[in-house]
Amino acid sequence: MVSGIILVNKPKEISSNKVVNIVKHKLKAKKCGHLGTLDLEGEGLLPVTVNKGTKLFDFFLQKDKTYEANFVFGLETDTLDTSGKVVKEKEANFTFKELEEAVKNMIGKYDQMPPQYSAKKVNGKVGYKEARNGGTLDLSPKEVEIYDFKILRQIEKNLYRFEITCSSGTYIRSIARDLAYHLGTYGSMQCILRTRCGMFSLKDAYTLDEIEKGDFKIIPCDSVFNLPKITLNEKENFKILNGQVLDYGEKDGEYKLYFDKKFLGLGEVKNGKLKMKLNLT
Repeated sequence: MVSGIILVNKPKEISSNKVVNIVKHKLKAKKCGHLGTLDLEGEGLLPVTVNKGTKLFDFFLQKDKTYEANFVFGLETDTLDTSGKVVKEKEANFTFKELEEAVKNMIGKYDQMPPQYSAKKVNGKVGYKEARNGGTLDLSPKEVEIYDFKILRQIEKNLYRFEITCSSGTYIRSIARDLAYHLGTYGSMQCILRTRCGMFSLKDAYTLDEIEKGDFKIIPCDSVFNLPKITLNEKENFKILNGQVLDYGEKDGEYKLYFDKKFLGLGEVKNGKLKMKLNLT
């Protein structure tokens, strides 16, 4: 049974779950998932996990991501992107230098309010479903971090393209809103492209057409970990797969565990004891 990760270049107008189902059907896989959803209008890198690779979700949960996005200034919509209904308007009168300064000032940690139109859940209710029915969720700000924020170019008056590297869980639509507030106006996201997710890059991703034709490669689970190896003997393999702790003289840290050339998962050595940390068998 094949397991690992396929990097998909998700197009617009298709959900992340639909992409997962396409990969699952193509590979006749038992299980598939993804490492961070993209909105319906979003495009770009979507790492899809296959079979045992689905166990990697928690490992990638907190990985940073890089996006390119267009922000339009002078208006704000109910969805915080240009597919929504305009609810606020204000003329955008800022200089390029002021924009550069505002972008620079947003780098770092800040408490970000999620959009009402999102997959955010509160008491079992989903934000975008409530918003479509005219309701709202009682959302709370969440600390996020912007590691890098660049102006790539001005496309036209009040329309700019940016590159943003940020922590997992950051809403780019909220950044458009918040950046505009710093500039004394309103803003919404026009489009978004994810170019990086943790160690994975869009340049290595496959289109859905390539996947349908079988023209793709699966990244093996063990190759995503840059860690030293430990090869177990038969007795050690039996014990560790049954939840036992082994005496092991390696230095403290995480290791890739193997038995008979088969990748078992991640182990951790602490105070001379080796235990299984992530079982991928």
